[in-house]
Amino acid sequence: MKVTFLGTGGAGLPSKNRNVTSIILDLLQETNNMWMFDCGESTQHQILYTSIKPRKINKIFITHLHGDHIYGLPGFLSSRSFQGGVDPVTIFGPAGIKSFINTSLSVNKSKPSYPIDIIEIKEGIIYEDDQFIVKAKRLEHVIESFGFRIDEKESKGSLLVDKLKADGIYPGPIYQLFKSQDTVKLTDGTVVPSSNYIGDPKQGKSVAILGDTRAKTDVIPFVANVDLLVHEATFAKGQEQLAYDYFHSTTDQAATIAARAQVKKIILTHISSRFQKDDTVQLETEAKQQFENATIAEDFYTYPL
Repeated sequence: MKVTFLGTGGAGLPSKNRNVTSIILDLLQETNNMWMFDCGESTQHQILYTSIKPRKINKIFITHLHGDHIYGLPGFLSSRSFQGGVDPVTIFGPAGIKSFINTSLSVNKSKPSYPIDIIEIKEGIIYEDDQFIVKAKRLEHVIESFGFRIDEKESKGSLLVDKLKADGIYPGPIYQLFKSQDTVKLTDGTVVPSSNYIGDPKQGKSVAILGDTRAKTDVIPFVANVDLLVHEATFAKGQEQLAYDYFHSTTDQAATIAARAQVKKIILTHISSRFQKDDTVQLETEAKQQFENATIAEDFYTYPL
């Protein structure tokens, strides 16, 4: 699992150094697919500079309906057809996302070569399968905006090969039986529990990706203890009133949330176009004063979990 930032700019404007928001959660090793979070203008162009294959993106989560988070969707959905996309895509987003997508594709008579399922969400569990559970939480922004928490479920422990050998059970097809069955019958007729030879369950990874929001303490339980928190930081320390007026957060406010939620890592994104590349060090320093393991994202930055 890894996270790649295709666009890290905010406040509605791209800049020379930062495209507008889009994030990829790479689950190729886990599910052979990728999930996209927001799809700002020119997201498909950003993808061209990466090894990401649009046909592998099978779920798209939209935090809110401001243009810098959705204007890239019609183009991406259309061009995905020409890039080998045949598998269905499910899109999750606030009320209005279905109208936006259907109208966009209808007006220009686009007919994607794959089914598109659009789910308008509310707070709570919005998706679950055998491996993952995704929850949504409403944030405080000028329009309805959501944060998403993705939890990988606990997986079965590793096969204790040394213990098997010590008990006279040597490598072969029987090892696969210990992984797939509750009990295994040995060559001498003895039946043993597979659990005797399976290690402790593996804790899954967890990621929280928030849309545009004021920094609010009520989000702390939602993001608590995640391996990675992605939080907007449109403004700098000292611009708290500006952040409040425009329903955004500052670097140190976001980092304070991370500290109080005891997350392992925070990556700050949605950086205002008023900041230049040379300002990144100062922005990161402000965040680190509240939470040491903080990073300011740049376009194409990838973080492995």
